[in-house]
Order: sequence, then C-alpha cells, then structure tokens
Amino acid sequence: MNPLRLIGSFAASTAATTTAAATAIPAAMPARAGVALQRLALTGAQCGLLAVLWLAADAASRHLALPIPGSVLGLAILLTLLFTGRVAPRWFKAGADWLLAELLLFFVPAAVAVVQYGHLLRDDGLRLAAVVVAGTLLVMCVTACAVDLGVRLERKLVRQAAQRRAARRR
Repeated sequence: MNPLRLIGSFAASTAATTTAAATAIPAAMPARAGVALQRLALTGAQCGLLAVLWLAADAASRHLALPIPGSVLGLAILLTLLFTGRVAPRWFKAGADWLLAELLLFFVPAAVAVVQYGHLLRDDGLRLAAVVVAGTLLVMCVTACAVDLGVRLERKLVRQAAQRRAARRR
C-alpha cells in the first residue's frame, strides 16, 4: 500500500473520530475539517519525503566526496525515479506545490542580507546588476536550448516508436 495513502487515511480517520466527539460543531464542519487535516497531513508527508531524499543525497555527496552538491544529486535521483516510473509524480505533487507557493519566504534571508550590505550595493551595484542580468539571460538561453533539445529528442523517440509499430504490423 502507498505510504502516503496510509498517512492520509489515518489522518482522515483520526479527524473523523475527533470531530464526531465534538457535538457543538455543525454537521458540515467535521467533513471540511477532516478533508483539511487530511490535505495537511499529505502535504507534510510529501514535504518530509522530499526532505529525506535531500538529506540522504546530501549525506551521500559528502560521504563520497562528490564534486556536486547533495541538492543537485537529490534532484537527479528524483528525476531518475520519476522518469523510470519507480515513483509516481502524485507522491510529491502536494508537497512540491506547497513549497513552490511559499518560495518567496525562502528568499527573506537573502533580502535581509541585501539590507545589511547596503554599502556594497552603493559601491558595486552596477556591476552586480550587470552580473545578475547576464546570468539570468544565460540561464534563459541555456534553458531554451535544453527544452529545444528535449522536444527534438521526444519527437525522434515518437517517430522511432511509430516506425517499430509499423514494422511489426508488416
């Protein structure tokens, strides 16, 4: 059984028992609270799985003295698991959606650092801005090239599969 489904059903059954015991709550409220609690448990479990994957990849990267960060290794492992079908995207969707929705909060420390180093911005602000703009353009160009290559590869694989199917029919 899927561990996330088990956690979700446990959260739903716990919410149902807890809300059934409270008689002062209107009848529609327990169902909504149960669904919300189940969604919260599912999102938390998925974020936890992502964190465990990141920690394991980080530990492996440090232990093996790899030249790439553990987060990049974890992403490569997750992509490999997703592409091979060993992991279903729905196992991580709610957690990933929540992390992306709250991404702005993760940049608060960077914003505080900018405020603390105002003199650096006054002295080298134009150079820093040029580097940021050039880096952004470079990333956009490389991403566009990677997407283009990916689309071409996908089209080629689809053509090859169609040719194999046609050859089998003959």
